[in-house]
Amino acid sequence: MWQIEEHRRVDKQLSSAVPIEILKRYEKWKDIVRLSGPQGLRTIKGFHDEALSGEWKDHRSSRLGLQWRVIYRVVAQVLQVQVVHVTAHDYRRP
Repeated sequence: MWQIEEHRRVDKQLSSAVPIEILKRYEKWKDIVRLSGPQGLRTIKGFHDEALSGEWKDHRSSRLGLQWRVIYRVVAQVLQVQVVHVTAHDYRRP
């Protein structure tokens, strides 16, 4: 079983103007990660899980909606996924 660690700013991002459908999809995303890790996300085409480059090197992105993304990184040694950012498709570093 995988562990999910959310950055402290993720709560603020999720509580400010995020549509309820995106919140539900994020909860489903977390369920999948807990059970099968990042490999489980790659099997579900709707998430369009992909590696990022540039400033976000070593991070991955999953689609929660047409414009909403969850940005995370994987710490495989401890079976941990660290959620760094939930954004309306804005990849600028906070």
